[in-house]
Amino acid sequence: MAATGYREIVITGIEIASWGWDLKNGQTLTELAEALCAAVPNVRIRLGSLEPRIITRDFCLRLSRFPNLCPQFHLSLQSGSDTVLVRMRRKYDTARYAQSVALLRESFPGCALTTDLIVGFPGETEAELEESLAFCRQCGFAAMHIFPYSRRPGTPADKMPGQLTKAEKEARSARAIAIARALEQAYLSAQIGTTQEVLWEESVGEGLYTGHTPTYTKVYAPGDGLHNQICNVTITGLYKDGLLGQF
Repeated sequence: MAATGYREIVITGIEIASWGWDLKNGQTLTELAEALCAAVPNVRIRLGSLEPRIITRDFCLRLSRFPNLCPQFHLSLQSGSDTVLVRMRRKYDTARYAQSVALLRESFPGCALTTDLIVGFPGETEAELEESLAFCRQCGFAAMHIFPYSRRPGTPADKMPGQLTKAEKEARSARAIAIARALEQAYLSAQIGTTQEVLWEESVGEGLYTGHTPTYTKVYAPGDGLHNQICNVTITGLYKDGLLGQF
């Protein structure tokens, strides 16, 4: 792929943290990412959605050695309330999640942390929702995907008591989205005045090109013929769904 001009490779899947568990040689996602980063040092390597359990000190120490490992980590949260996480049958609690966040920020200074959040899970109380939203503020995510719980016939959650109405779930979703937007604006604003490396992807008209930084922040800048180039810009302000840069 690198030989044909690709500038970024994304390791993606439903559960990439489990990669290698079925292999007899004991390799894990850490070894896979290491091998890719070493094999194509001039190509960005980005990891897809991760579970907190894979974020260990060993994982961070080994992968932080590679400058082409994109410092953007999508850590699945689903809820910031421990009691809701138990009902969801998640394999972590907020303490373990917070430990993962701390390890990543220690090993990858300036990294972007993104997540998924479900609101309105069966039985979710107002107190549990507040716990969840407070935990999101504590983590300071760069971006969040908010989902109101949706019933699926045949699942354990479908038979749980305390099913919320559509209106209740929509109201909770709106509250979570407001917090997500505030966190995102704070993250973006902190980059104003910095120099960022951008992989330019496409022209969007009005003399502007757009692309993404290693932290997957969208950047717009005046330019032409930049497709598939990587170069630096100075961030001058917020713009649309990202940042505005100048060469």
